[in-house]
Amino acid sequence: MNILQYESKIWETADLLRGSGIKESEWPSFMMPFFALAMIESRLVRMFDGLKAEIGEEDFATIDKDDLYDMIKDQGQGYNIYIFEKNQTLIDICKNDKSFEMDFDAYLNGFDSETKDLLGVDVSEGEKFLDIKGVITKLRAKKVLMGYTKLWAEIDLKPFNNSEITTLEEHIKRKWADISAETAGEQYTPDDVIALIAEIIASKIEESDRLLKIYDCTCGGGNMLFGVEDRINKKLKRLTQTYGQDWNDALYALAKIESRFRPDSKIEHGNTLVEDKFYNEEFDVVIANPPYGVSWKGYQKDIVNDKTGRFKYLPSVSDGQLLFMQHLISKLDAGGMGVVVHNGSTLFSGDAGSAESNIRKWMLDSDIVEAVIQLPTDEFFNTGIYTYLWVLNKNKQPHQKDKVMLINASEKFKPLRKSKGSKRKEVDEDSRLEIVKTLTQYQSTDYAQVFDKEFFYFNKQAIMLTNVDEYGNSFEVKLKEGKKSEKLTPVKLTNGERELTEFVISTFDTDKYSSLASTFEQDVKPFIAALDYKEQPLVITTTTAKYWFDADQETLIKEVDGKKELLGCGKIVVKSALKKASKTQPERIEISVELTPDYQKDYEIIPFHKDEETNQAAIGAFMAKYITRPFTYLENVVGVELNFNKIFYKPEELREVVDILAEIDAIDGELKTLEVGFVL
Repeated sequence: MNILQYESKIWETADLLRGSGIKESEWPSFMMPFFALAMIESRLVRMFDGLKAEIGEEDFATIDKDDLYDMIKDQGQGYNIYIFEKNQTLIDICKNDKSFEMDFDAYLNGFDSETKDLLGVDVSEGEKFLDIKGVITKLRAKKVLMGYTKLWAEIDLKPFNNSEITTLEEHIKRKWADISAETAGEQYTPDDVIALIAEIIASKIEESDRLLKIYDCTCGGGNMLFGVEDRINKKLKRLTQTYGQDWNDALYALAKIESRFRPDSKIEHGNTLVEDKFYNEEFDVVIANPPYGVSWKGYQKDIVNDKTGRFKYLPSVSDGQLLFMQHLISKLDAGGMGVVVHNGSTLFSGDAGSAESNIRKWMLDSDIVEAVIQLPTDEFFNTGIYTYLWVLNKNKQPHQKDKVMLINASEKFKPLRKSKGSKRKEVDEDSRLEIVKTLTQYQSTDYAQVFDKEFFYFNKQAIMLTNVDEYGNSFEVKLKEGKKSEKLTPVKLTNGERELTEFVISTFDTDKYSSLASTFEQDVKPFIAALDYKEQPLVITTTTAKYWFDADQETLIKEVDGKKELLGCGKIVVKSALKKASKTQPERIEISVELTPDYQKDYEIIPFHKDEETNQAAIGAFMAKYITRPFTYLENVVGVELNFNKIFYKPEELREVVDILAEIDAIDGELKTLEVGFVL
């Protein structure tokens, strides 16, 4: 039997919801708790039947009830008194419509307390998890509770093992992700990507008696965590232990329920970034598909005050992906590895010196990044963007030390016969094996490149340029040594629209303004701020000279008795300030004017060299070649970005002009033929 036969059966339950007037976006909240019921019941019955078979029918019948429940509790999978004592399941309850309500209530209350909490059987306030109580109330009001329950009761999962049930769960949750209004940035990981992640991990794991600990810090319903575990178990004989944490109530409940039927699995509820429930654990393998572009402003204070030391830098509050990345790295043991799914922003967002760039630099400095793999577009169910697998490894092979591999797997896919939401492609098995082989060989190919990690570093060299006029002169040379400006004592300032002759103002127009302060705020300050010596004919007159800026020659001009002197490129700076009254002077507005050189801060992006002396020489050579104006060096910041487009970009081949002209002639001939035919 193929468990996926039940996929269509499960979606038949949606027909009843549709007929009851329940919105499509609400279907997952109605289906999740009943799907969980089907999973739990099938496993409890299978566990109960297994105990009978192990003990034997005759001996089993003689076991004391208390001893039996102790044996059941020892299994750690929960229990249901109604099922075990009455030997009845949902399908039996649904046979009698007269006693259905009472029996169904007894059935739900027969579960152990943890299962009831996860299902939301008794909840009234606080966390509802799957909130089956609320769902039942709504279905009862629609008068379809029994019919809906019966549809789910007909889904018999008892013949299937954990891996098969997980596979069905993945398919169902994928459809839920398609139709529900998920939190922005949350992406359900498709089967083929999970398979690729598992293949990458399996390629780096050796057979051992040591327990393999696998951790997912944003495990959702557990599809990636358990899917990777199942695939690894098929390839290797190592014992595995899974750890997961998630903040979403319903998905956590599904993962928690699933974990209880696995040999060794621990799932916790809560925000990983705020409260790490596995704070004292390290892991062999970490995996995650954290939410993309989701703000962490709501718990910013907790992150800023985090005392664990896991966050080396804090990225923009609008996107927490690199917080999760740092957290995962902190959870790796000495030889651990991981595969993390991100969108493109983690590769290049943030300028040199930003937290994002510094996080990437820290990761490469630590030599923990083995590779980054670009997946095809249209690979996920609710987004068409490029996504990337970051392959982390604290136990790199010698030939991988201080190197990073980029694999452009954007063309390694097969188109789906039928689209699944935004998903139109899948990384098929042949492509997965090829990608893993390429990663294992760690050699450059036509779609993969190996680089020294410093290839991704760059210098952002800040410089202060001194602007010069068309003759190559700056006002800087006119200044006395140690002076940064020349202060003027103006008697008149003209900008073509307004003339100012009072530069110390201590009185105000009482008809227009209520105080000197309001004169300053409403009149003087806006006027001064609007002055632009380059755009307006700003002329400063002192008792001895006139000063203005000649935009054509880009120079300051000083005129004395009709004789003009070119002072070099500079700026006219007009400032205003409201001064409080002192013992010797009243409250006043002071307007000052000064001439300064025209400086301009700029940045140059220059390739990086790991040898400091060589790096400085390269910066100097770059400046000598490209910077023609006088300048001084400011700070140099080293940034890091991984740009797939820069490395793998292939320009479109241009057609020959002869071929284009020939095609135009052919089209022209066809048009003339059509014109003749139309006239006839």
